[in-house]
Amino acid sequence: MSLRNRRAAALPAKLSRSWLLVNAAKPELFAPALASEADSVIFDMEAAVPDDGKEAARENVVSALNSGMTAWVRVNGIDTDFWGDDLMQLSKTKGLRGVMLAMAEKPEQVAHTAMRLQAGTPVLALIETALGLENATAVASAPGTFRLAFGTNDFRKDTGISEDPMALAYARSRLVIASRVGKLPGPIDGPSLGTAPREQVIADADVTASMGMTGKLSLSVDQVEDVNQALAPSVDELLWAKELLEAHAAGGSIGDGSYLPRLARAQKIADLAESYGLWNA
Repeated sequence: MSLRNRRAAALPAKLSRSWLLVNAAKPELFAPALASEADSVIFDMEAAVPDDGKEAARENVVSALNSGMTAWVRVNGIDTDFWGDDLMQLSKTKGLRGVMLAMAEKPEQVAHTAMRLQAGTPVLALIETALGLENATAVASAPGTFRLAFGTNDFRKDTGISEDPMALAYARSRLVIASRVGKLPGPIDGPSLGTAPREQVIADADVTASMGMTGKLSLSVDQVEDVNQALAPSVDELLWAKELLEAHAAGGSIGDGSYLPRLARAQKIADLAESYGLWNA
């Protein structure tokens, strides 16, 4: 029986806010992650696992996905010795929701990854380098690309850019615009430190939301609730939408030319809130 909690399991991945990374070398962490409120869970076979532990980690993931668990998996980059075996093994599993491709830099890398998986398996393209960012629009438009994600730590190592939100604003904006051009859901931002205090996680998630990104990677179950809240409609937005929709249903007048756009926004807020289990909370 699947351990995925029902709300998260029913949520379309295009709406997922929190993307919880779980070390694939530690299978004892799989079940708690899947029982959490994380919208999506990613078993990480790449950054979290040293080279000499890759095969064991892959075995852990394959076993879990063939035993009732469902999750995304971060696979190794296409230029590594592990990429081909990762995809060959994952393509045969029952519970694979999709893969995150590390070090995505060119559209053909995503296309080749998708071709090695079962038809229709979505691919998250993780942009972690200057070249990847430069090609972000092409990557977003590649066959198989489901969403873009931002690997902030490796990107900062590649470019020498600091962690200051202002310094990373250009990169985040590029991913948002590329996603829009590629007709993708909003991109997924990089994670806060796993040991970051709650106030830092909240501040980081607020930056994510302000930049137009609609998801965020998380390194700890403890971060999930704050990420979900920051990337969901606020209480004020919910009240505003509810009042407008109730007034409209009661036959309220259309008023000025801004009415229909405001009504559409209210309906979008209501739909998101319903998906996140907030509308009737």
